[in-house]
Amino acid sequence: MRRNLTFFGLTFILFSSGLSAQQKIPSKADQLKLAQTILADPKLKYVDSLARQVIKEGFNAGSGYSQIWARDLNTFIETALEERPAADVRGAILLFFQMQQPNGEMVDGYVLKKDFTWHDDTPYYSKNAPDHVGFKNTVETDQETSLIQLLGKYIQKTKDYGILDESIGGLSVKERIQLMLDYLRRERFNTTYGLLWGAMTADWGDVQPHDDFGCDWNALSNEAIDIYDNAMLIIALQNLIEIQPNGAKAADWKKFKKELETNSRRYLWDQKKQKFIPHIYPQHSPLPKGFDENQIHYHGGTAIAIEAGLLKRNEIKTVNRQMLENVRLSGMPSIGLTLYPTYPAGFFKGWMAEPYHYQNGGDWTWFGGRMIQQLVRNGFYQEAYDELGPMIDRVVKNKGFYEWYGKNDVPSGSGKFKGSAGVLSKAIALLHQWASETAK
Repeated sequence: MRRNLTFFGLTFILFSSGLSAQQKIPSKADQLKLAQTILADPKLKYVDSLARQVIKEGFNAGSGYSQIWARDLNTFIETALEERPAADVRGAILLFFQMQQPNGEMVDGYVLKKDFTWHDDTPYYSKNAPDHVGFKNTVETDQETSLIQLLGKYIQKTKDYGILDESIGGLSVKERIQLMLDYLRRERFNTTYGLLWGAMTADWGDVQPHDDFGCDWNALSNEAIDIYDNAMLIIALQNLIEIQPNGAKAADWKKFKKELETNSRRYLWDQKKQKFIPHIYPQHSPLPKGFDENQIHYHGGTAIAIEAGLLKRNEIKTVNRQMLENVRLSGMPSIGLTLYPTYPAGFFKGWMAEPYHYQNGGDWTWFGGRMIQQLVRNGFYQEAYDELGPMIDRVVKNKGFYEWYGKNDVPSGSGKFKGSAGVLSKAIALLHQWASETAK
């Protein structure tokens, strides 16, 4: 913890000494010095190498997980394509489409039937994949959008457009994509707000509060609209537009994307506080009486909203400063902090009942690394390098990629969490790309 804070201290020194919207633009000499520092940093190279070793092992989410999840593979597919045969990745993607249900919905993930060893009241089966069983955390609404993003990244990197015409059960992949979008608009779309909905969870999480298991939609669920689900759909639609610009549905996708962008800003962005509100509750709120949920900052959903292009550059600067301040106030190790302040003790059941556990304020590199990527892509190179530091340091210290971290940087969950490995590898690649171009 002490070492991480020391590494991270530069950020807070800069922040407290007046980094504002009016800060001086770094000179070419400053940019060159930063680029050289990045290129010479042995920890970045070590962590990238370690990430690649972990991702080489397969497409399952990590140690302790036999399942292959769309939302996880979506965050390490680019590195996987550099470390595994493209045909293997292609097969893993097509198996998701083979598991698609008759109503158009997509599973979270799948596993061989012989490895299906846990209790699940509602396993998913498909005649197109008789050797596999699927599963789905139905409180969430990011399964279809994760798969579309995953497919888009695969096509953009391999140029394998032929996968779109692959036939599964008499329907092409492109037809099955449209069935997924139709399912979302039919089953998970609130027409009053023009936005997707899911159950109330903590930020991007998949656990609802008043249920012992927490991952399945049931009588204890509360319909909620949040930025994460809608930003994920915006990104997915952009992916479709890029890989099928002349497709029969391209005009519809563009129109739908624009509506989502407009409604996300209109209903979810708090202009005064310069943050996204956590939720809209179209029906009943699960919150304790008198509890102001809008005091909570959602770090993960905000990072995905930036990726979706929903924030201007000055707004990105503002929310990043808010994240840094939240880290300071919470005492947590990095901007991977899920949310701040946390929900009250006991609001969630099980291991999320205590603040700073799991998705109720735990620190997840899986999303913090995505914020680093967005800082790089939007020109915040010094901030990206500084804020990446604690995440890199703990990988070096632990010689692995843990699922999440608690107070005092205590590692928890899977010790080889590929989502964490993937987002760090990609963040390092983006930094190295910028640094190499700057140092020429």
